[in-house]
Amino acid sequence: MRGGSNPAGHKAHSEFTMSQVTMRQMLEAGVHFGHQTRYWNPKMGPYIFGARGKIHIINLEKTMPLFGDAMNFLSGVAQKRGGTVMFVGTKRSAREALKTEAQRCGMPYVAQRWLGGTLTNFRTIKQSVARLKELEAMETDGRFEKLVKHEVLRLRRERDKLQKSLGGIKNMARLPDALFVIDIGYENIAVLEAKKLGIPVVAVVDTNYDPALVDYAIPGNDDAIRAVQLYARAAADAILEGKAAAPAAAQGDENDFVELDAAGNPVVKEDDAARRKAPPRRNAGKPGDRDRRDARPPRGGRGRGSDAGPTPAPAE
Repeated sequence: MRGGSNPAGHKAHSEFTMSQVTMRQMLEAGVHFGHQTRYWNPKMGPYIFGARGKIHIINLEKTMPLFGDAMNFLSGVAQKRGGTVMFVGTKRSAREALKTEAQRCGMPYVAQRWLGGTLTNFRTIKQSVARLKELEAMETDGRFEKLVKHEVLRLRRERDKLQKSLGGIKNMARLPDALFVIDIGYENIAVLEAKKLGIPVVAVVDTNYDPALVDYAIPGNDDAIRAVQLYARAAADAILEGKAAAPAAAQGDENDFVELDAAGNPVVKEDDAARRKAPPRRNAGKPGDRDRRDARPPRGGRGRGSDAGPTPAPAE
């Protein structure tokens, strides 16, 4: 975990300003309630304040700076052109909040079952997404009306199944730049796939898990619905803030701007295309070549090997 293994030397950032989450809001949402003491992970020790009724209490003074770092990172990802953060939360207490906030900030999400290989086998997943889009197009353009009833029912069941598992990522054209995860134990396959591909993971880590498994850990309750809503809302706000700051960050020399098409390839402007199609100038040598050519003796003159004959004697 970045900055989490050494809390004493951790530096908090203050870039995230759209919707600052206060410690009071965290207390009201129950962020400080951990798991039962017998299930604790010793590596979460630096972030535990104590215990009450065999329940660990998380030290929110340690959570706040790590939470700020995580939100600043998400904002920075969104500030980059095309930056994508995938929201992952498939357990019942996290589904609706993750889906709602991901849609609000325009990011992909997985709120049902995580399909193995969603990241590591993304090429195959894209084929399934293409099939989903094809089925949706068949219903909208009237092709379903030309089929028999039982065939339409079969295709609609296939569409609903794909929509349930892939609907949140059907507009994701490439691998995400980061993951935002609720409960790294429940979503351990997603975390492992991201780690294998080098994709940074921002996650809420409760007292029963190792914070070193992710890049940006937020020590906190990963079960309470109000706590999950607080995390997801703050993440969406940070992403929206990053998107809003993107145009200002992209301003600069016009020559530094490269326009991209839908496939992500550079768009060739008309002036550039005309310059590329223009034929090269013939005999366009260096500036001094013309002077050297002019200084050469004319053909047939008195140069070596000429046929001009002997030089006439001067008149007396």
